[in-house]
Amino acid sequence: MDEKSFWKEKIGAALNRALKDLTMDGAVHAEDVIVEIPPKPEMGDLGFPMFPFARKFKRSPPQIAALVVEKIKADPVGGAEAFPLGPYVNVKLDRAQTAARVIDAALNNADDFFNRTSLRGKRIMVEFSSPNTNKPLHLGHLRNDALGESLSRILAVCGAEVRKVCIINDRGIHICKSMLAYKEHGNGETPETARVKSDHYVGAWYVRFSAMEKEDKNAPLRAQELLRKWEAGDGETVALWKKMNEWTVDGMKETYDRTGVSFDAYYFESDTYLRGKEEVLKGLEKGLWVKEADGSIQADLTAENLDKKVLLRKDGTSLYITQDFGTAILRHDDWAFDKLVYVVGSEQRYHFQVLFILLARMGFPWTKDLHHLSYGMVNLPEGKMKSREGTVVDADDLIDQLRDMALAEIKSKDREELVGDAKQTAEKIALGALHYYLLQASPERDMLFDPKESLAFNGNTGPYLQYMGARISSILHKDEAKQLLDCGGAGVQLGLLVSDDEWELVKTIAAYPAAVEAAAREMNPSLLTSYLYELSKRFAHFYHECPVLNADDAALSRARLALCRAVLAVLRAAFNLVCIPFLESM
Repeated sequence: MDEKSFWKEKIGAALNRALKDLTMDGAVHAEDVIVEIPPKPEMGDLGFPMFPFARKFKRSPPQIAALVVEKIKADPVGGAEAFPLGPYVNVKLDRAQTAARVIDAALNNADDFFNRTSLRGKRIMVEFSSPNTNKPLHLGHLRNDALGESLSRILAVCGAEVRKVCIINDRGIHICKSMLAYKEHGNGETPETARVKSDHYVGAWYVRFSAMEKEDKNAPLRAQELLRKWEAGDGETVALWKKMNEWTVDGMKETYDRTGVSFDAYYFESDTYLRGKEEVLKGLEKGLWVKEADGSIQADLTAENLDKKVLLRKDGTSLYITQDFGTAILRHDDWAFDKLVYVVGSEQRYHFQVLFILLARMGFPWTKDLHHLSYGMVNLPEGKMKSREGTVVDADDLIDQLRDMALAEIKSKDREELVGDAKQTAEKIALGALHYYLLQASPERDMLFDPKESLAFNGNTGPYLQYMGARISSILHKDEAKQLLDCGGAGVQLGLLVSDDEWELVKTIAAYPAAVEAAAREMNPSLLTSYLYELSKRFAHFYHECPVLNADDAALSRARLALCRAVLAVLRAAFNLVCIPFLESM
């Protein structure tokens, strides 16, 4: 039940009837109709500006508004009132009927209310995370993972068939730097013997190499030689590479499990870069690019107002662009998508611009279906993170810190017995705080992550939303509530919910399907986090002003309990879409 969408269609139909009566050409589609929220309650609940249709009608917006209202009155909607207000058609909804429809939809027609159909039949592949095997996941990856996982869930609930994929950067000089440090100083140690999580263990060797090269100017040369041996298939080098990569990937998968992130397929650069080289050489034969005097293969992009781009180095080795050719082609061969979304930081915007142009030049028709979801950098208040200097905040360490802070808060309020497993609850609060904070900003914005601020139980935070869910759960679990609901049955009088606070909450519930559609359309989970905060604030105000269990009569209590249940259903559904664990007590 989406009142905005319903009335957009209603207004669009009325506009078309008016056009027909005026014997004028053209048609109006529902998506052409703009809906706004009037600034004052006396102006109605929905407003539709007629400015966009002045040219088509050859009439002023107030004249069009009068025509549209005339058509709607000839085909009325029960209880609703449409009226012209200058250049607008404004609609005042019947509170009792709308409340009954909205709450019934959320509680009894959940499939239709919570699952959308706008992307039904679409196959959408989402690439995110893209870790390197020389270090563990860090804060930047956490934002990437939250965006990718949340977007995938949003697209799926809108009807798309979604395939989540991860490209693991498991080759190159950076990998060989960790390998060299371990080879020369590891002395056969393993993550198990060192009692260190395996990806953290490998990351420490990458930091160790940074110290090595400051003391030994030949260290980079030895790392380059290790890379040459790997590309030549040297047995000892390849065995070391496999072992250290397995350590890293195993550790990363533990972090993915911890944060609720999953993938349908993993791709490895070591498997895709050769395909990319093949495609570059094919393009050379076709004259798509040229071989320069130094032996490198380059693409001239000056016609697209870009620079020349090296596709293969003079020694024949590949670059990121080369392996991205192979990865994209292999993915489409594996699973023919209608759209492929790359969730990658904004610093790679130029890279993807070039990649899409070159793939199109190579003749792949699906290039038009590629999209770069660019997101901004995320740092801590202390400044920018640097992997080589060991100043990156590892994902596990950050979550541990947030969990311990949440656990201390639980203990300080003597709520350990109330929440059950206090450490597990603290972990869920930490993940709620983390994911909400990372998703509440629009993807394109750079952001600072403040751990203490993210964990606040008041304000625009994940724990505040989780607390609202726990609060409603507590209300519904009380004996009085159970008795009221049991005796209410199907005869709950939802039409009693007509006070201003109840009405604002009903309208906010009704806005949920549109919020999900907008988040999918714009590929922006922050639209849902904003919605969640608004819903939580509306509920808090309602609960303060409208007694639930102690209402004036039992019928009103039952109706308000049903309203609470509807809010809770929306919270649960939306929490899942933005990767926030739901808590029944906290």
